[in-house]
Amino acid sequence: MKIIFMGTPAFAVASLEILYKSQHTISAVVTAPDKPSGRGLKVSESAVKESAVKNRLKILQPENLKSESFINEIKSLEPDLIVVVAFRILPKEIYTIPKYGAINLHASLLPKYRGAAPINRAIINGETETGVTTFFLQDKVDTGNIILQKKCGITRDDNAGTLHDKLMVIGAETVLETVNLIGETPGKPSVMKQNDTEASAAPKIFKEDCKIDWHKNAGEVYNFIRGLSPYPGAFTLHKDKMIKIYKTSLPSSGPEGKPGDLIVNDERIFARCSDGILEILELQLEGKKRMSSSEFLRGNTCFLG
Repeated sequence: MKIIFMGTPAFAVASLEILYKSQHTISAVVTAPDKPSGRGLKVSESAVKESAVKNRLKILQPENLKSESFINEIKSLEPDLIVVVAFRILPKEIYTIPKYGAINLHASLLPKYRGAAPINRAIINGETETGVTTFFLQDKVDTGNIILQKKCGITRDDNAGTLHDKLMVIGAETVLETVNLIGETPGKPSVMKQNDTEASAAPKIFKEDCKIDWHKNAGEVYNFIRGLSPYPGAFTLHKDKMIKIYKTSLPSSGPEGKPGDLIVNDERIFARCSDGILEILELQLEGKKRMSSSEFLRGNTCFLG
């Protein structure tokens, strides 16, 4: 089949690569425009563009997905299918062009965790299982008919980064299986309608959402921290300085204090929650690099107190 692939971040690269190595033809790759980033405002390319350049694929980087020129270019490529992985919301004018429509890969077991941050939200909520879903696009985001789903366990040691990498691999395999299925059944594989009554939301996470509430119980704070690690990072404020916390553990006991206290005890760092305590294992003081608690204590014991 002739495929147009649409995606931007690293999560989408595995799916692009597996399709590129398959029997299918990638007619074009659509990704975000290059943008300046960092202190020097050096122009950076998306991870998907880097992969497309490496494999010498045709690249499109539209500013406006509804522009007439972009729509006409997609039509001129006469795709059988559009495959979307971690990209912008497609207008109907685009996703209805291909003969077999457009499919999307989503990092949850839909209809659970519809939205921009399904990986983070699943861990924050203490889920022990998630997965990936491929579905046909329709007007409302993440609501289309399900083609395939694959499950993935979430361990107590997983964070958003490790789960991202697991789902990236499982997702790529599921994308290829889905595309093969569509090709084998002339664009009409059996699908399952989503049950909206079972839906839950996974809205985008903003900086203000990342502040730790130490008045929650230790288990909730533990999940919150690992659900935001390594990015965007859960944080707390101490002496008017931001401290990002990336890794903690749940010890059976520790020093006493009130919720939010950061305590140095026996060359270890602890934080009190409403019902117990966390040991902080990896953290980053504002303006410094990320480091282990032992590294941190070599120069900042007095700061914590």
